[in-house]
Amino acid sequence: MRKRIVSLVCVAPLLVGSLGLFTGCEPQGPAEKAGEKVDRAVDNARETVNPSGPIEKAGKNIDRALDRK
Repeated sequence: MRKRIVSLVCVAPLLVGSLGLFTGCEPQGPAEKAGEKVDRAVDNARETVNPSGPIEKAGKNIDRALDRK
């Protein structure tokens, strides 16, 4: 009996967490896409005034790649 409870406690969070994978995300609307373009424009302007070093650029590229997925 105790083994069943322990296994249920261990497996239940995995099952609940996997439900998030099946719900999916809604596609971006036009306002969200426009907001992201504005954010990129501000970042580009900031980059022109105060350029980033190579480590910061690598970090930003990683952030962008993770945001796309």
